[in-house]
Amino acid sequence: MPPNDALSCVTTNKNMKLTGKKIICLLDEGFEDLEFWVPLMRLREEGAVVTVASAKVQPYRGKACLQATPDVKADAIQAADFDGIVVPGGWAPDKMRRYPAITKLVRDTYEQGKIVGAICHAGLVLISAGIVRGHKATGSLGIKDDLINAGAEWVDDPAFRDGNLVWGRVVEDIPDFCRELVAALADA
Repeated sequence: MPPNDALSCVTTNKNMKLTGKKIICLLDEGFEDLEFWVPLMRLREEGAVVTVASAKVQPYRGKACLQATPDVKADAIQAADFDGIVVPGGWAPDKMRRYPAITKLVRDTYEQGKIVGAICHAGLVLISAGIVRGHKATGSLGIKDDLINAGAEWVDDPAFRDGNLVWGRVVEDIPDFCRELVAALADA
């Protein structure tokens, strides 16, 4: 007989690489829809528990008008309770970087040696968190100068890991970014 509630349908698959991992995914208005939804779903597919956080708990629209609502305010959680954080691109990073609670969450995650994932314009948040100096970095060409001026070494590769930072370039590179992100979180 089939289960009668959604929770009983969840199974633990030994092949899931991130079972037991808790990840934060940041959100704000104008997020790049695919850079938010695809990594979020990929992490969940691997068994991670993903908590969506933002400066406010309210619905946000992505650039392609998909909607998402955070689970919690960024100032209500602590990096110590999570294994990593993911920052999607789009126009949202320029908004996210203005909130001290968000930059503190990113900086604390980094300083605790946990994985920080950033794709496309997400590097703006990492710049404001003060964590890119001395690291290789990539993203949209639109933030290349910002990353260099913040002390990062620009690399024009689809995705890679440098220490506990996982970088993705643009939407087309999401599969590479997700592979690097899952591998880094599995190793952590």
